[in-house]
Amino acid sequence: MGHSKARAVLTLALAAVATGLAPGTTAKAAAPDDLDRFRHQPLEWTACKDAQLTESGTECATLKVPLDYARPQGRTLDLAISRIKATSSVKRRGILQTNPGGPGARGLSLPSDLRQKMSPEVAAAYDVIGMDARGVGESSPLNCGLNRASWLRSVGTTRAGFDESWRLAKNDATACWSKYPDVLPYFTTRNTARDMDLVRSVLGERKTSFFGQSYGTYLGATYAQMFPGRVDRLVLDSSLDPVRYGMRMMQDMGPANERAIDDFAGWAARHDAEYRLGATPAAVRATIEGLVRRAEAKPIPIAGFRLDGYMLPYALFAFGTDEAENAQYAGALRQLLDAADGKPVEATPELRELLTLMFHPQGTGADIDLSATLAVLCGDVTMPRDPEWYRTAIERARPTQPVFGPMHNGPTPCAFWKEKPREKPTRIDNDVPALQIQATGDTHAPYEEGLGMHRAMRGSRLVTVPVRVHTVYLSDHSPCAKKTVDDYLAEGRLPARDTTCGG
Repeated sequence: MGHSKARAVLTLALAAVATGLAPGTTAKAAAPDDLDRFRHQPLEWTACKDAQLTESGTECATLKVPLDYARPQGRTLDLAISRIKATSSVKRRGILQTNPGGPGARGLSLPSDLRQKMSPEVAAAYDVIGMDARGVGESSPLNCGLNRASWLRSVGTTRAGFDESWRLAKNDATACWSKYPDVLPYFTTRNTARDMDLVRSVLGERKTSFFGQSYGTYLGATYAQMFPGRVDRLVLDSSLDPVRYGMRMMQDMGPANERAIDDFAGWAARHDAEYRLGATPAAVRATIEGLVRRAEAKPIPIAGFRLDGYMLPYALFAFGTDEAENAQYAGALRQLLDAADGKPVEATPELRELLTLMFHPQGTGADIDLSATLAVLCGDVTMPRDPEWYRTAIERARPTQPVFGPMHNGPTPCAFWKEKPREKPTRIDNDVPALQIQATGDTHAPYEEGLGMHRAMRGSRLVTVPVRVHTVYLSDHSPCAKKTVDDYLAEGRLPARDTTCGG
């Protein structure tokens, strides 16, 4: 090989490393200096737009990132980031980037939430960095003009219910593609990982640590796969299975949420004198299933809304996440039962807030966040496009998942996505060290999903927490798990083996 040709090959290989692109796909990739104008851009930290964030000690900044890393000379996006600085300049180790989940969850406030929980040693060691991922919040947000906060909707028991879910999913996809036909394919997890690496570079750090929860674990694992040499310490809280990311991930939530009903039913039966939901776990479950059927036959009037059997499972999905909120869950069910019986009901603030989010998301930001959720998820993976696939999956799940099977197997807007993903899903298969914490009763990232991530991240240690909650560290369920995370971030030592914490 001649010297000039060897230099050309080396340049292309370096470009691939710089952008996270595979060396074999560098025809469109950027040479290292193509990103210099982004890496060396000045960064001005100012007060955040949200006054509460500023009061918490958070400061905010905005930087430019390429829309398409294969063509960094083209269009750019604004990326909003936040920071709470390390409490000690002497003990400071570096940066801890974060992601709250989603995809589509806003991340500027996460450093403040984490700082309230972390030990003084961790607070001294890291500048905690938040980010509204591309398309989210203050980062060139996508707003497809959607009329709902989630595509999760039960199809109920009739063909008409399925057809309505199919129509709504198609409308969501059409709305996004009609408004953003040129940019939508570039809002992906891989590009968000590249944005993370650009943030690291702009902040002048050779490596970055990372804390991700829920979808943020998939983002963190993707970053570790694309940029393994730039990972310092990696914490994955409530992990998804990267092999099942997509429709199978959604389906995995069905059995987990049915188990959550059974878990809640055991608690509610012991408190039957107060909530009157049933004196045995079987009776409580029968009450819940009966309420769903009643709502499908005749919507429940409450708080100015009419909650039908198609949307009620989503409300149960939201209320059943955390066992610490069993009383709130039971109270909401009691109110719904009373309203279904025609009794006057004054909805609790929590139930009213959830119903408002479900039926009038405009103004809450949830409709905008859903736009980003769809862009990333449908831009990452393909999903079945045949309605018969969904009908078959629903009927297969219905006998063992009477409440959630018709929701978690239902049509998604990704079934109507105009383009296939520009890049293949990232295959997570590495030995990057990581600390993983996973709750056995997680309804959004089921424990089996966490085991899949543990297999893919071969250098990880798994801390199991026997509790029903989604995202462990920010909850108060397990001081043991919190201490394990703090010790790892502060000292860099993973547990010698997988372990289980008490509640």
